[in-house]
Amino acid sequence: MGGAMALTLGALAYPSMLGVNTVSSSPTRVIANTQWGPLTESDRDFVVKVRAAGLWEYPVGQIGLQKGTSKGVLEASKHLIDGHAALDTTCRKIAPMLNITLPNIASPQQEGFVTQLKADTGKKFDTDFANILRMTHGSIFNTVAKIRSTTKNSLVRALADQANDTVLDHITVMEKTGLVDFDQTLFQQTTPPKLPDSAVTPPPPPAGQPEVVLTPPPNATSTPVNIDGLSGGNGGGNGGAAPAPSPTAP
Repeated sequence: MGGAMALTLGALAYPSMLGVNTVSSSPTRVIANTQWGPLTESDRDFVVKVRAAGLWEYPVGQIGLQKGTSKGVLEASKHLIDGHAALDTTCRKIAPMLNITLPNIASPQQEGFVTQLKADTGKKFDTDFANILRMTHGSIFNTVAKIRSTTKNSLVRALADQANDTVLDHITVMEKTGLVDFDQTLFQQTTPPKLPDSAVTPPPPPAGQPEVVLTPPPNATSTPVNIDGLSGGNGGGNGGAAPAPSPTAP
């Protein structure tokens, strides 16, 4: 596929308010018209959320392989690494096509999960691992479904398809550990703490900082989405040529 077309100014970077929660003041506002369909604030936020999720869950998977004491946790750790490496590849491929700035570190809240799990040992590690990750994946699952059902951008739609499969797989392997406390986890999932925006927002990378890459494991089974040939959100192809950008509201 040819390079991304010129986009309107609104898509140049994600705003300071962007975070794991839905914090956009106008999520349906079109911020750019692209050859793959219009890009809304929600679409842009979703790409960043998927990237941020991998930036903490991938290292947690690596920690799980080192500290997990049960077969279920070790298997779930492999799935985290495998799935998020593939999602990250897709994010890093479509982000420049849509002119979206990706973070290089997760949000402070997400980094806090990593810190907690690094401090845990033995059975407590296994239990916290399964419950934290079941809660966070359950929380994002509804977001994935909403984006998939509403986006008009074919690149975002492809990412949502991949994310749906990956998140469902991760939910399933966490449940298979036998360690999930559903009452507690579902309560936390549906009644999240009210945190300041700064706690749930992955910071933008400093100018010139190399992009963090989540390397697929040698025995990877998950694959990035094949986005070659995807057309715009209305299904109309243009032979790979980018049309002139349509004006959008600032």
